[in-house]
Amino acid sequence: MSHTFHIPVLGLGYSIDTPLKVARYGISSTMSIVDDELIERMRQYHAVFNGENFVPILKNEEDARSRRITLYLDLVDRLVARQFEALKALPFETGNDLCRYFELLPENTRLRQGYDLMQEFAEGPQKTRFQNLLRSEMTSGAIDVNIMSKVDKMNYTATGDSTGDQNTDALAALRGYALSSLQSSVIMSAGMNPRLYSYLETFTDFYPDQNGALRKKVILKVSDFRSAFIQAKFLAKKGIWVSEFRVESGLNCGGHAFATEGFLLGPILEEFKQKRQEMADELFTGYQHALVEKGISCEKAPAQKLTVQGGIGTASENVFLLDHYQVDATGWGSPFLLVPEVTNVDKETLQQLEHAGEEDYYTSSSSPLGILFNNFKKSTSEALRLSRLQKNRPGSPCTKKYLCTNTEFTEKPICTASREYQQLKLKQLESAGMPEPEYEQAYQSVVEKICLCEGLCASTYIKYDLLKPRENKAVAICPGPNLAYFSRSYTLDEMVRHIYGATDLLEKIRRPHMFIKELNLYIEYLQHDLQSQLKELSDKKRKQLTKFKLQLQDGISYYQTLFTDSANQTSQIFQDWISELANSEALLTGIEI
Repeated sequence: MSHTFHIPVLGLGYSIDTPLKVARYGISSTMSIVDDELIERMRQYHAVFNGENFVPILKNEEDARSRRITLYLDLVDRLVARQFEALKALPFETGNDLCRYFELLPENTRLRQGYDLMQEFAEGPQKTRFQNLLRSEMTSGAIDVNIMSKVDKMNYTATGDSTGDQNTDALAALRGYALSSLQSSVIMSAGMNPRLYSYLETFTDFYPDQNGALRKKVILKVSDFRSAFIQAKFLAKKGIWVSEFRVESGLNCGGHAFATEGFLLGPILEEFKQKRQEMADELFTGYQHALVEKGISCEKAPAQKLTVQGGIGTASENVFLLDHYQVDATGWGSPFLLVPEVTNVDKETLQQLEHAGEEDYYTSSSSPLGILFNNFKKSTSEALRLSRLQKNRPGSPCTKKYLCTNTEFTEKPICTASREYQQLKLKQLESAGMPEPEYEQAYQSVVEKICLCEGLCASTYIKYDLLKPRENKAVAICPGPNLAYFSRSYTLDEMVRHIYGATDLLEKIRRPHMFIKELNLYIEYLQHDLQSQLKELSDKKRKQLTKFKLQLQDGISYYQTLFTDSANQTSQIFQDWISELANSEALLTGIEI
């Protein structure tokens, strides 16, 4: 791997074809495979655009979801391979894509240094041999996919019959990936799904070949060491190796936010650093035993990477994570929403993001999954939600049904963002006879939900002019709060140079260190949680909040030691962080439980 960063999954549609834009430059990225309708329409667009035949797979065809995903991934795999070979065939001429490949690399890598050295050679056989050697060392970026483990609804036929346990949304998506031609990784996020994890066993690509290589790999997106170890042990006992732990900040991230019990990113990474080898050894013992039972020999543990993402904003933060915690790579997500050549953000939303401030990014309860969701106040989906409330028509039409999980009023699950659910729930609230303030709070918690299935795809449809007549064009977008500090659109070259420290896009921006930003988000989370419990604060809840606060205090103590030790060998910037940390500690100390 030449690059030391990757682009994580961005919503449903924002990175749905990002590999087609960056993989040829050796940059890895991730696509969501939740929405097969979006995937089918993108398959049609890219097939036709690239002169390939397109035969549609209708929704009601057998195993349509899985087949749609497989064919799209196969298409992306073919197109990236074609792009990469065409790039490698180019002459080394200033300004073309071949030179761009090398110039995007960090300056301290062997391949970039080799490229710089080659530039000094005079034309002739020696330079040609050197250029061919450089070409042979090139690799394209990984085309990874993401599955939200808990987004796994049961599917039914037109007559109401179940289509079977292996046709739930998550399992069908996994099958679509497993049967594709990709040699990459599937990222499991949003917690453990034993049925989905067990389904991995049925696909040979996840087992090592005679050379010990894995054709397809598993990555776990996690927010703490303990849950990572539990999930990895479950998989190891089934003969499935976790090739990467992708640690993500609980709150300082984009998309859904999974708040920990007060565990902060720095201490979490420290625990991984201290226990990483011990965990790998224990996992390999169980893994090897499971493989023997399956008749597979594996003498050496496959590689196991550690990466981190969530709120990284500067080259100094990036380098510190790589060096101090010995992570293999970092994830940069939300900043790439401001890079039009990489992600699918429509012009109107892009302009809103460019001029947004910190107050425009907030953690909400708007996700139908009942999980905290990073929202954007200026999005057109939020405007549509408020418009519907003014017309006394709360909720959204539910067409895709990916997030149908509620059976409070119906036998089959429905979505809490749907008009059907919200009308039923509000009717129940109106008849409950609760006091006005209590009713208003309950009312807002119901109508806050938005349709993510359509909203997180709309921007892609707008950008590619794929909207159907009367189709919802309200855009939902879920950047992390870190995006507030980036204030314009950027090119891919600018953003990559920023990541590696060749330029500083935030040079004149005052911005808290990523660790302190996350800490402050957790303090706000604690304050909000405490405020919501003031009327009836049970002993159990008081103990939970007290433990949460103590955990944050432990994190502050860890950072005080970390920053103080680091300050001895670096500049004034660490002193500024220590000062900011003291302010956060004072704020936390002032919270009485």
